[in-house]
Amino acid sequence: MTATTDGSGGTPASRAASASDRTTDHRTTPGDPGNLGTTALLTAQRSVEHLLGRQDAQGWWKADLETNVTMDAEDLLLRQFLGIQDEKTTAAAAVFIRGEQREDGTWATFYGGPGELSTTIEAYVALRLAGDRPDDPHMERAAAWVRAQGGLAASRVFTRIWLALFGWWKWEDLPELPPELMYLPSWFPLNIYDFGCWARQTIVPLTVVSAERPVRPAPFALDELHTDRHHPNPPRPLAPAASWDGLFQRLDRLLHGYHKVALRPLRRAAMNRAARWIIERQENDGCWGGIQPPAVYSVIALHLLGYDLDHPVMRAGLESLDRFAVWRDESTGPGGRQEGPARMIEACQSPVWDTCLTVVALSDAGVPGDHPALVRAADWMLGEQITRPGDWAVRRPRLAPGGWAFEFHNDNYPDVDDTAEVVLALRRVKHPDPSRVEEAVARAGNWTLGMQSKSGAWGAFDADNTGTFPNRLPFCDFGEVIDPPSADVTAHVVEMLAHEGRAHHPRARRGVEWLLREQEPNGAWFGRWGVNHLYGTGAVVPALVAAGVPVSHPAIRRAVGWLESVQNDDGGWGEDLRSYREEAWIGRGVSTPSQTGWALLALLAAGERGGAAVGRGVSFLAATQREDGSWDEPYFTGTGFPWDFSINYHIYRQVFPLMALGRYVHGEPSTGRNGA
Repeated sequence: MTATTDGSGGTPASRAASASDRTTDHRTTPGDPGNLGTTALLTAQRSVEHLLGRQDAQGWWKADLETNVTMDAEDLLLRQFLGIQDEKTTAAAAVFIRGEQREDGTWATFYGGPGELSTTIEAYVALRLAGDRPDDPHMERAAAWVRAQGGLAASRVFTRIWLALFGWWKWEDLPELPPELMYLPSWFPLNIYDFGCWARQTIVPLTVVSAERPVRPAPFALDELHTDRHHPNPPRPLAPAASWDGLFQRLDRLLHGYHKVALRPLRRAAMNRAARWIIERQENDGCWGGIQPPAVYSVIALHLLGYDLDHPVMRAGLESLDRFAVWRDESTGPGGRQEGPARMIEACQSPVWDTCLTVVALSDAGVPGDHPALVRAADWMLGEQITRPGDWAVRRPRLAPGGWAFEFHNDNYPDVDDTAEVVLALRRVKHPDPSRVEEAVARAGNWTLGMQSKSGAWGAFDADNTGTFPNRLPFCDFGEVIDPPSADVTAHVVEMLAHEGRAHHPRARRGVEWLLREQEPNGAWFGRWGVNHLYGTGAVVPALVAAGVPVSHPAIRRAVGWLESVQNDDGGWGEDLRSYREEAWIGRGVSTPSQTGWALLALLAAGERGGAAVGRGVSFLAATQREDGSWDEPYFTGTGFPWDFSINYHIYRQVFPLMALGRYVHGEPSTGRNGA
């Protein structure tokens, strides 16, 4: 499991040019290479067989969701904090973390990416907890790199919170987050509902942690990670008082002063309110929001408020965290030595998303709608629809529920993206009880329409979650903390509405108009939840065409021109995560099956089936398919937070190529449900 990288210094052109070399080992040529249609059909059939063999007996599909080693490091730090560490778990986590270290001693946040300071610090500390010595060569390399980047003082706030829990950092040197935030009404700036749901679920428990400022005895010092251990946190100058940054920095100083004089009864009441908020949002499986970070901080907060580890809430929470673990038989550690078993922590699990995408892909590839696998999947998805209000109702109190979430259990936070894709998937299935499908789709459609933001577009979890203040807080120095509308989510909604015969609904038309306004000058669309412009463009073009925008429309032609201009020499497409920060990387990177699938979906929807770019893309997918019908893709093509948190959805490399091949062979899916 040694992480192989292509380094961080290559140019977009050199990385793209090396794509064919990276895929040679798995080349196959199904069918007659001179007949691309036959080749595509046989490639799709092998993929169908592979996916059908991976379905769970209950009807769902779920592949691994890989992020970075901060998940594994923080899991070990949590166990150390609670005193529940065990030798087997610690050793297996350490095997995985060691296996992800790069040759320069660092850890990255995505495959092939550059070393990242906070990730490297957390991985280093976790390995120290596991018994690795600071004078081990791999640890010395990591520590030297950390010092060269500014040491612990240069790490993000979340990393320094973990360090403060063990006395490796001073609480006084962290931004303040008072629990009295719980008393701010929903109309007041910086109330908890101004934050995106993932940030909200993390901030509420951290207000308790910030107020309590706990310190567990550190099992060792971390002097080797300071640039100057005698002055570990040199003072930083304040931004000008007239700037937003300066204003919020000074507000943070006031809050630090308030911490010293806060009335104990008021503070205790605020923390108790936070505890009630946390417990009310615990899911049936014990987790919070179906994602690991809020669960970790919720467990810590409740523990600080006196909930012992045998309390049902705590016990269920800890058991849910264990279910995020993926165990692998063995791994390769420093120097190529074999180690194992390895334990990787998923930040989240994605069965609803994986299932609806798989159903769409199988249907596009010609699997009949009454196939038992599709019917089982539809039954499972129907059982997952959420019919009670969640936090989204704070902004939409009169809207009836009806959405789907991403995970097995996350009733508080259904999302618009999953809901749109589940509806598209259900419509691919010939269900024996059509009235059940109709009722579910009607609820979902009305809920989705009601979640439209004022701009005419859709965000993922909340409507009109667009405030600018949350991002300015000194506390919020990592990732997105708001949930504004995005082109990819809006496109999926527009596509769903079009397939429901509602392309001319006023809300659908506003969505189309917003998408046309959001096109980049180069002809692409920005991808919020996938990497990056290939994802956005691959979502938007099919949606616009389904909604009635002619393929001759200038926006569609510009998109086609951009896709053709960024195709790699091997026929595939790829876009590196550095495109979120560096313009030179936009549309550039090593070819991947998933991103090639997205590009082909857009080109096929635009009427380019007979074009050279499509033919070369289909040939790339056929040539890189493995013998078992799958594709290999170590690169991360999913996005949690642009640049800051990246995801390798292991299902993407299977479903998006199959969608593209299926539509190449069988044509575009019909929008046959007529009406307004």
